[in-house]
Amino acid sequence: MLVDLSDAEIARRVADGDKEAEGEVCRRLAPRIRLYGLRHLRSAAAADDLVQNVLIKTLEALRAGRLRDADRLAPFVLGVSRMTVLDSRRTTRRQEQLLEAFGGVLVPEPAEPPPVDAERLGRCVQALKERERSIVVMTFYDEHTAAESGRALGLSEANVRVIRHRAIRQLRACLESAS
Repeated sequence: MLVDLSDAEIARRVADGDKEAEGEVCRRLAPRIRLYGLRHLRSAAAADDLVQNVLIKTLEALRAGRLRDADRLAPFVLGVSRMTVLDSRRTTRRQEQLLEAFGGVLVPEPAEPPPVDAERLGRCVQALKERERSIVVMTFYDEHTAAESGRALGLSEANVRVIRHRAIRQLRACLESAS
């Protein structure tokens, strides 16, 4: 049974290609890595990402036989965790510096949407079939979800989305043709 084996024996088995031993490494080390991530990254999502990254790096090192002292598996994983967190912070800091330096060039100001002729839009909405018009009004005026609109009209959620998509396409065509 793998649970009874030492970290050194598990590491050797991983190097020999034992897939069960890889699972045992993950089972043993994932909680420790996650705790390290929560402590140093202060985010559950970032800690979960850290667990995945560190376990991948650890398994790759074990498979390749790069762990010199198999008895030092836990300190090795701690070192990989530490280096991964430092690398993540370095990357984040660099991205922030680049965004600060070049952000104005990379992210242009949003363009002003073209003005909409409310009277023309009203005529185009009135030209829709009753069911399409109801769905458009429920979605954009009453702010109902597709599920809520579907329940009110006796339609499936997917059917509401299809009808809404087609109605929007008709509205766009109507507005473009009138200009």
